[in-house]
Amino acid sequence: MKKTLEEHASRFDSIAGEYDDSQNNTEEYRACVSLVVEYAAPDEDDTVVDLGTGTGAIALALADDAGKVLGRDISDGMMEQAREKAAEQGFENVEFGEGRFREPNVESADIVVSNFAMHHLSNEEKVEAIEAIAELEPRRFVLGDVMFFGTPDPDEPFYSPEVDDPSTVGHLADALTDAGFSLTAVESVHEQVGVLVAERGE
Repeated sequence: MKKTLEEHASRFDSIAGEYDDSQNNTEEYRACVSLVVEYAAPDEDDTVVDLGTGTGAIALALADDAGKVLGRDISDGMMEQAREKAAEQGFENVEFGEGRFREPNVESADIVVSNFAMHHLSNEEKVEAIEAIAELEPRRFVLGDVMFFGTPDPDEPFYSPEVDDPSTVGHLADALTDAGFSLTAVESVHEQVGVLVAERGE
């Protein structure tokens, strides 16, 4: 991780109010949101955990179909925006609280999702995060993120090298299978952005 958790939290606190209208919401970001929601496909009895929930784009998109959605983030400012949106939309089955990839602050989940958040972790930290997610025993994990399908063009990075630390698709796939998941879908949105879908047996 190129910044500490506290530094990341402070940075996101400072941009929370503008985040939904910011440059982060590119065409690729919106495509990932759609794919993560599509692949998550919760049932009405499912508990969904959204890690790195931010302002709740994924959590709120899944709330109509899920039994419960638990959004977890390290930024109080981002979660406050998410809570306001949940209240405005009348959702009572969504809860936002502090949590991080390696300490999600939940006991279990039927489905875990994450979008544009895990790339802040180093390769080793991503492995630890995926192991922590596996311990929640979800049947499905859907990850939308900055990831490398090939060698990234250093003159046109999709990410911010000073704060972001994306992994290759291969590294993420290995971490998922090592944690007991089976990779069931790989979607390339951009040569540096994609969605991975992993399933666990009963």
